[in-house]
Amino acid sequence: MPKAEATARRAARAAGAAGTIVLASDGAVRRLNARHRGRNRPTNVLTFEPPAGIAGGDIVLALGVVRREAAGAGRLASHHLAHLVVHGALHLSGHDHGQAGPARRMEMAEARILHRLGLPNPWKPRGAT
Repeated sequence: MPKAEATARRAARAAGAAGTIVLASDGAVRRLNARHRGRNRPTNVLTFEPPAGIAGGDIVLALGVVRREAAGAGRLASHHLAHLVVHGALHLSGHDHGQAGPARRMEMAEARILHRLGLPNPWKPRGAT
């Protein structure tokens, strides 16, 4: 993915992320997901909160998963990467999507941040206005 680091850095800045972003292999993310969530498969993004009293946190992305999901959705991989960095940053700032109301608020926050970056709303179908 061309310029993945620059894309991730720009998205993190826009979302106010103050931690570390790791662009990793699917295998590395699969191992982290198995160890910390009990799911022995790669996922697109994992977040890890920092110890109490320390700012930031970690956002870990599986680049292969990101590429495949983007291709499957007909989106640019760089746009999907930016969306997932923003998504992780919002998790680290306390957002959650476990229930309908908080999920909708998180989606709206993601769309606003991506709009500021000049990127499309990932929650609208392609071609929708």
